[in-house]
Amino acid sequence: MSLEWLAAWGWSLDGLRDCIAAGIQSVRDCDTTAAVSVACLLALFVWYCYHVGREQPRAYASVNALMQGPDAAGLQNGFVYCQSAECVRCSHSEGLNQKLYHNLQEYAKRYSWSGMGRIHKGIREQGRYLSSRPSIQKPEVFFLPDLPTAPYFSREAQKHDVELLERNFQTILCEFEGLYKAFSNCSLPQGWKMNSTPSGEWVTFYLVNQGVCVPRNCRKCPRTYRLLGSLRTCIGNNVFGNACLSVLSPGTVITEHYGPTNIRLRCHLGLKTPSGCELVVGGEPQCWAEGRCLLFDDSFLHTAFHEGSAEDGPRVVFMVDLWHPHVAAAERQALDFIFAPGR
Repeated sequence: MSLEWLAAWGWSLDGLRDCIAAGIQSVRDCDTTAAVSVACLLALFVWYCYHVGREQPRAYASVNALMQGPDAAGLQNGFVYCQSAECVRCSHSEGLNQKLYHNLQEYAKRYSWSGMGRIHKGIREQGRYLSSRPSIQKPEVFFLPDLPTAPYFSREAQKHDVELLERNFQTILCEFEGLYKAFSNCSLPQGWKMNSTPSGEWVTFYLVNQGVCVPRNCRKCPRTYRLLGSLRTCIGNNVFGNACLSVLSPGTVITEHYGPTNIRLRCHLGLKTPSGCELVVGGEPQCWAEGRCLLFDDSFLHTAFHEGSAEDGPRVVFMVDLWHPHVAAAERQALDFIFAPGR
């Protein structure tokens, strides 16, 4: 066996030597201009790879890392409280468009202007878009022009992620039921957020809130959190991305409101869907179903309510924000950069 290995190794060295010799001869046979051109192209490629590699998109941390790491700063009760008046997600100041344009220019300098036409157009005319939109669809922060629009989208729009979520329905439901046991007492359990509603109670448990992972909550739902990393179109690197458990108690009505942008589709996976519950988007009503996903554009005026009785129990969905299917890959990368949390 050793002799055979040595013979093979010797043959490999001979082949490598012949290859190098052939390469050197090819360079000698080339004229100087061609060799210089090849060298310049190689240098440009190395420079490009270096600059692209300097800032990679933020990946989800592993569950093990979350188990060991400290909680992120600024997270209280599972909810991100904005610490900066400069936050593009929360700011509605007149200087927002200039800030977005500055972020786009910075992105283009590092990467490319290629494929940025719609984003450039959207930022340049953002004020007009937001003020002139029909009342049925009026995103509060950013409108990307020329996207196909509808209150609801078919499951085919994000088929892979919809099917993956539905296959893991029991896993998510099991982790929710483990969390919900803590509601036996009167106080709001740690990690849950109480939302403002004109009647009833609406509470949420965020795993990702405005593009920021909530470590303490993710540790309590490790399999659900791990599932997010398997979704192909989950928005996890900008302020428009969220993932949470949403619980609507009987008698609750959520005030009609608009989402911040049209670049995403909000996906609801029904976990517990008693009768008397309804989602209305753009004036069109829909009902949830257990184990099934419902996709809608929350930049349309929308509301939800639970008209069932206390015996029916709460309506529970797992909510995750996915990219609009007509936002191109280059645009997604740019939007992650422009709307990165804290930028």
